[in-house]
Amino acid sequence: MIQNLPDAFYAIKPDASVAAQRVAFGTSGHRGSALKSTFNEWHILSIAQAVADYRAQANIGGPLFLGQDTHALSQPAWETALQVLAANNIDVRIAAGGEVTATPLVSRAILSFNASEPAGQADGLIITPSHNPPEDGGIKYNTPDGGPADSDVTGWIEQRANEYLHNGCTDVKRLDISTASTQAQEYDFVAEYIAQLGQVVDLQAIRNSGLKLGADPMGGTALPVWQALGAEAGMNISVVNQQVDPAFAFMPPDHDGRIRMDCSSTAAMANLLKVRDQFDIAFGNDPDADRHGIVDSAGLMNPNHFLCVC
Repeated sequence: MIQNLPDAFYAIKPDASVAAQRVAFGTSGHRGSALKSTFNEWHILSIAQAVADYRAQANIGGPLFLGQDTHALSQPAWETALQVLAANNIDVRIAAGGEVTATPLVSRAILSFNASEPAGQADGLIITPSHNPPEDGGIKYNTPDGGPADSDVTGWIEQRANEYLHNGCTDVKRLDISTASTQAQEYDFVAEYIAQLGQVVDLQAIRNSGLKLGADPMGGTALPVWQALGAEAGMNISVVNQQVDPAFAFMPPDHDGRIRMDCSSTAAMANLLKVRDQFDIAFGNDPDADRHGIVDSAGLMNPNHFLCVC
């Protein structure tokens, strides 16, 4: 099924008269599957054009940071979004070397730019369905505050996107991918993030602690970040799983038998829980790395309890 997703993304045209096939922004963007006519090329064309329109009316004139995760639908959706954004003369910043990009890295890039260029105002798009199953795709919009857009913004974008969808995307601007790629600027999300990490985390204290740390990116965008941190002297971080597979075949089934990269689920975190005695503390992340799971000798911490203590 996974190998059929890219073809379905381009071949299947959603029917805007069917409610389930229209653009619908939930708590964290629009999500769906190409095989169900809920996440296809036309959805991304209409959403990307709606975002371009929103930026124009909201006077957001800085760069747009564009990231993607490791789901099978993310690459074709990322390319489609880039084509539309570039055609609208938006200054798009993309990962150097085509690297996948975690949501927190996009957020940090937005905040960092806006702190130095307050008049410009940057924002971002991340192509990800978060911890959803491998067959899903998703896209979410982050506003200049670095966080996910609120309901007023997503409601505006959703309505405009569905207008484009209803009209067959005939008014959507688009460049070919080679031209769009040459117009985008590369940005080293991982290096910039790690360079600023010491502002909020005492990395030297971690080095001095002697703790043995483990990390499971669960096949997602946290992998290059954990690898970079693990390469630093004294950090003592071991990445227990470096596999990237759009089918996420290495993942144990979740509680309902489905593959779901949910780092708050003991079932989905079974791989890390099996090796927890090798580490003082270990961490798991969902595919776009905006969720975390923390494991110690007692098992998986309740993430809500952990956040409350913090």
